[in-house]
Amino acid sequence: MTQALVRQAFLDQAVICTTAGAPFTGRLCRLMGERLTEHGEIGRRVLGWAGAPSHQGDALPLRLMGGLHALARSGRDAALSALYPPATAPTDDGLWATISRALVEQADYLSPWLDGPPQTNEVGRSAALMAGLLVLADRFRLPFGLYELGASAGLNTILDRYSYRLGETTAGAAGSPVRLEPVWNGASPPSATVDVARRSGVDRNPLDVRDSATRERLSAYVWADQRARLQRLEAALDLAATDPAVIAKDDAASWLETNLSVAAEPGLCRVVMHTIAYQYFSPDSQARVRRHLQTVGDQATPDAPLAWLSFEAVSDSVDRRPALDLTVWPGGDTRRLAICQPHGAEIDWKA
Repeated sequence: MTQALVRQAFLDQAVICTTAGAPFTGRLCRLMGERLTEHGEIGRRVLGWAGAPSHQGDALPLRLMGGLHALARSGRDAALSALYPPATAPTDDGLWATISRALVEQADYLSPWLDGPPQTNEVGRSAALMAGLLVLADRFRLPFGLYELGASAGLNTILDRYSYRLGETTAGAAGSPVRLEPVWNGASPPSATVDVARRSGVDRNPLDVRDSATRERLSAYVWADQRARLQRLEAALDLAATDPAVIAKDDAASWLETNLSVAAEPGLCRVVMHTIAYQYFSPDSQARVRRHLQTVGDQATPDAPLAWLSFEAVSDSVDRRPALDLTVWPGGDTRRLAICQPHGAEIDWKA
């Protein structure tokens, strides 16, 4: 039963990757699901996985894909590196011969990648967040104080330093080396000025954008055949390294309770935001975040509003695609602004 669940997790991830424009990574996942054996440490660990191997659980396929991509980028296994994009991979038999050998011979390198969940910092999601901030800027005409939960390396915490085209609306820093221009469906968000007065974030394991090993780890978790996405990440890392966001190491709920004061702050729109992070918080932390937001929101006024901007997978969207939801106090009303491709590459605007 365990092996069946693991194999299905890889086959499901193969469909997800291929549909999202990463056919090489999808092919690797499919071959893992079909051909992996217990020969070698990696095969035994993967097929004997004690947890939940699916992408909604431990994301086991993405752990292994990250390790293999890192190995290919490192040059430690020249034959493996030669198969990775932009090269054209051989037949399934030829590809699997190299992959299966690497799983055995490079087990010491690959094994640590199975020890923890993937940690990404997908810059493309900033496009959705920026669209939400435009809605708030158009309504309140106030500068922002940003609080990002699950901020990782803080690349989305500095979203105002990127350039955007969102439908017919332009925003952000003109001429930025990071330009986000997702496929846009529906009306454009309002045109307004997004002025960030202060920013901060929290993560259980914050990443240092100036550390070369950290940068390489983030790059490895980008699917190998998505070259444009990888280049965008590298450009964002370079930009962030010039003036990194301050990301605290803490539980999200504890940090928010300490740093988001209950007292209203006139002249500032405070925004708590997160992207594909809330689902990983414990039920207790989720409840505490909601409770604190409501407590703070009860003190909000039109000249000191509070907003909760959430980019998270929802069960009632197609294929669990993330929804961009916005809750605003005073009032506490919630609007669904958009349904999005998980990496922010396509946005269906609903507002």
